[in-house]
Amino acid sequence: MGIVFRDKLDGIGSEQLTGGFFDGWPNPPSPSTFLKLLEQSYAIELAIDEQTGNVVGFIQAISDGVLSAYVPLLEVLPEYKGQGIGSELTQRMLQRLQGLYMIDLLCDPDVQTFYEKQGMQRSTGMSIRHYSNQAGHIDNKQND
Repeated sequence: MGIVFRDKLDGIGSEQLTGGFFDGWPNPPSPSTFLKLLEQSYAIELAIDEQTGNVVGFIQAISDGVLSAYVPLLEVLPEYKGQGIGSELTQRMLQRLQGLYMIDLLCDPDVQTFYEKQGMQRSTGMSIRHYSNQAGHIDNKQND
């Protein structure tokens, strides 16, 4: 038994998404909101602990499917770090997105070296962070 990688949510519910994601966030998304963000992503890659069935790492991309994609989140649970899971998730996602013109992500300077090792280049960018919305916003009108 070990870690398996999947690109679909089949059989994954919010109960498999608990355990420490969004570490350090003062207002993290609930497991149900976390599931929703994965469901609405253009592409996802999941790392699953075969023994527990729980998701221990993930990466998501949002995209127009034509020219561009943005990778907003890559996380591996703290107790699973150092096993190459983040690298494997990133490589799997970059492989899936390779037909697009641009793949962008924003990250803190302390992890830029990690992404350089994955074949990405340093760039500049701009952002806005509405920390009061950090737990997530679900537009119920989209579900009508």
